Amino acid sequence: MTADTATTLFEEHRPVLMGVAYRMLGRAADAEDVVQDAWLRWSGADRTEVRDPRGFLVRITTRLAVDRLRQIKARGETYVGPWLPEPYVTGFGDTVTDSAERAVLADSVSLAVLVVMETLSPLERAVFVLREAFGYPYADIAAMLDRGEAAVRQLGARARRHVDERRPRYDVDPARRRDLTERFLDAAAGGDLAGLMELLAPDVRLVGDSGGKARAPLRVLDGADHVARFFAGVAAKGVPDVSVRRVELNGGPAVLVLSGGKPDTVVQIDVDGDRIRTVYVIRNPDKLTTLTALP
Repeated sequence: MTADTATTLFEEHRPVLMGVAYRMLGRAADAEDVVQDAWLRWSGADRTEVRDPRGFLVRITTRLAVDRLRQIKARGETYVGPWLPEPYVTGFGDTVTDSAERAVLADSVSLAVLVVMETLSPLERAVFVLREAFGYPYADIAAMLDRGEAAVRQLGARARRHVDERRPRYDVDPARRRDLTERFLDAAAGGDLAGLMELLAPDVRLVGDSGGKARAPLRVLDGADHVARFFAGVAAKGVPDVSVRRVELNGGPAVLVLSGGKPDTVVQIDVDGDRIRTVYVIRNPDKLTTLTALP
């Protein structure tokens, strides 16, 4: 295998490797570092015996991500306020034509699921990602993690049970979610308190992530009245030199608010039927840097 061929193969599989690393870490910058480390391992490896480049690269990436996640957890850093994953541009577009596969990929990268996955152990998370998002057989996952298949099955069952018990279960119609996102944006931008109350479920939750580096609620806001009044207050204060973009992040429609042309806030909603159940607001500037490169 020539160096050019090795580079071509790696770039061909880069989206999958980023998908694995991001789902493992919930942090785009860390995922990019892991994929870069995987490239260094790949470029320096003896590739003459590699029969399955994709499997080889996924194994390297998964092991590096497990190590990185262990390091993050070992540091035991205290986060100011609620934590949300770093927004991740998905935009599956024509790359995923099967609607069922698209739904699985979108769900496995959603903010709600990634928040739950943050409570899994590194190995549980690795098994969950490889099995649930990418459909790898347990035997292959066992080989990637250098574990017995029976142990990997147990890890997978425990992770699946943990996620199912804690994740919100909403019926999500993509078209309905886009429509509610647009209506929510219009009502929030206009400070329309009545319009917001009409869209929000009575038990809606607002989860804001600022990391203590921007203005956002430092606790989860519960209830339609609290959430509606929060957005009405934001509209009254205004954002300097504001512009808005519709983007696909974490498998669903989202709103990117820019101030002076720079990313300021990401807003995304989870819906159940005709009502908004959760509003996610990400304002930590460290988590918005990757969005500056959006075309």
